[in-house]
Amino acid sequence: MRNIAAFFDIDGTISREGLISEMFKKMIKYELINSSKWYIEVEPAFTRWDKRVGDYDDYLQKMVDIYTETVKNTDSFHVAYIAKKVIEQKGERVYTYTRERIRWHKAQGHLVIAISGSPIELVREMSAKYGMDDYKGTIYQVDGNGIYNGKITPMWDAESKRKAVLEIAEKYRIDLSASYAYGDTNGDFAMLKLVGNPFVINPTRELLTNIRKDKPLSDKISIIVERKDVTYRMNVDRLDLLQ
Repeated sequence: MRNIAAFFDIDGTISREGLISEMFKKMIKYELINSSKWYIEVEPAFTRWDKRVGDYDDYLQKMVDIYTETVKNTDSFHVAYIAKKVIEQKGERVYTYTRERIRWHKAQGHLVIAISGSPIELVREMSAKYGMDDYKGTIYQVDGNGIYNGKITPMWDAESKRKAVLEIAEKYRIDLSASYAYGDTNGDFAMLKLVGNPFVINPTRELLTNIRKDKPLSDKISIIVERKDVTYRMNVDRLDLLQ
């Protein structure tokens, strides 16, 4: 008998805020990142996004680039400590819908697995907090002394997530046709296509556009939008994407 699994992206799907941004702020607090990096390089992108005249991905990419630059030659112990603090303080800022879905899947005896582009240290802590069975995240590699060497094994792109799902499916003998996946951006597109029960949570325009172009996926997708204390379920064919 094969297992059923639920694959969850974290940032924007479970967590209401990008965990990498919380990690970034903590690294400033602990003086691993100079605060000028925020004001000069990140804040302008954040302000454009906050005013809805810029793209969230631009803001996020700025933080990722600086994070990558900063952790090089840093002891992994410090990053693991900060990641633990981030999840302790922000790990419950999640969407009601996905939190309840995690509980539902566990009650059904399904495997619950995180597939996230966030640093593996954050993904590990978040997975432990919600009792997940396994996880995959972006690996910032360390040398024999536990120091980051600047090499990265990414998990934020569609192809990396696709490979991760297939590896885990083989490891646990998972029936993907009966399994579930939850995502919010185009990086989750390939993962959503692999399962029989795909869900998108507050999806981006790019992801919705690509779903509409893919008939097999659009026929089975569930679109969930959560705003304030109300959760909406929508039909992809009836969506009117406004500017």
